[in-house]
Amino acid sequence: MADLFSSFEHRGLKLPNRIVMPPMCQYSVDAEDGIPNEWHEVHYISRAVGGTGFIIVEMSGIDPDGRITNRDTGIWSDEMIPAWKKIVDGIHRYGAKAAIQLGHAGRKAQDATPPVAPSAIAFDETYRTPRALTTEEARNMVSLYADAARRAIQAGFDTVEIHGAHGYLIHQFHSPLTNQRDDQYGQDLALFGEEVTRAVRAEVPADMPVLMRISATEYVDGGYDVEYAIEISRRYRDAGADIFHITSGGEGAIGSAGGPGAGPGYQVSLAERIREALDVPVIAVGLLDDFEDAQRVITEGRAELVAIGRGMLRDPYWAVHASRELQGSLEIPEAYRRGYRALK
Repeated sequence: MADLFSSFEHRGLKLPNRIVMPPMCQYSVDAEDGIPNEWHEVHYISRAVGGTGFIIVEMSGIDPDGRITNRDTGIWSDEMIPAWKKIVDGIHRYGAKAAIQLGHAGRKAQDATPPVAPSAIAFDETYRTPRALTTEEARNMVSLYADAARRAIQAGFDTVEIHGAHGYLIHQFHSPLTNQRDDQYGQDLALFGEEVTRAVRAEVPADMPVLMRISATEYVDGGYDVEYAIEISRRYRDAGADIFHITSGGEGAIGSAGGPGAGPGYQVSLAERIREALDVPVIAVGLLDDFEDAQRVITEGRAELVAIGRGMLRDPYWAVHASRELQGSLEIPEAYRRGYRALK
């Protein structure tokens, strides 16, 4: 029976365990040129040392104005490849695999002047009103995702994740709330994300899976539900997405942390629904910080992988500590073993 500490393989991606660090922007670190620095290097490599099997690097802009803030990382230039390669090499050195999340914030790009989006609708009164992309600009944006995927492969990443969730650009295109266009991208709301997926798929090796992160429901009046998300995800699957990372929210007042009363595993049922409907591997995420909660998701067969976000920000060695608690198979790094000898 699979558990958190069993290996996982899909296409050519082979993970040593089922524990994922999801993408979480670092914001407070000065990365105004978009190039990751020493903070990012220590941040990500320490989680590999701590036993995490799969590390998905934070949303990195495919364009300078596609970042959430100007303090976020990017992958819009070949000049960024060496810095990312140094981080990926370090992650690999300690036995983990690495992905990078490719994204564009669209109307939620806080430092863009102006931001761009499918339609000229501001996120709320505190955000700038975006400029609606022309049809040609939308097509060109697809190429930026493809170029970013190419750079990710050159940097040594084991796969890429397309960010189609949390109210960012792809989500804005496939949500009826934010796409009020009258061109082909408004007549077919899944088209933009489908084209991005095909373009990214064409840039990565055939034996490399492509990940897609999607919000399975919107916590806002008039927002879409999981049945709608299944049909959108079906289009992305058929375009080349292999593994789906299931989250929720991002439009309206409620973000990715869920609504009032959200508790441990509150998004797991959404991951299950998409997994069963589309017959794809899924990553479940959502307040799964407790070791037992995360373990049950795998042992009960509800998802192939679990992502530990805030818990891993607090504890870089979450995976090792989970293994000790659950009698798993992860070994404590040799240099740290004496720190555990007195512990039962």
